[in-house]
Amino acid sequence: MRPVIRLALECSAQLTRRNRLDEAMAVAEGAFQRATADEHPEIEQWLIDHTSDFTGED
Repeated sequence: MRPVIRLALECSAQLTRRNRLDEAMAVAEGAFQRATADEHPEIEQWLIDHTSDFTGED
C-alpha cells in the first residue's frame, strides 16, 4: 500500500477516536477511491489489524 493511503487511514483512525466521524469517513473514502484494485486487500488487512486504532481499545 502506498504511504499516502496508509497516512489517510491513520488520519481517519485519529479522527474517529476524536468523535469526528464525518471527517473520518471523508478521509477514508478518499483513500479507498485513490487506491488501486491491488491495494484493496492490503487495506482490508490493515483495517483488520488496526481495529483498535479506531476504537481506542487494546
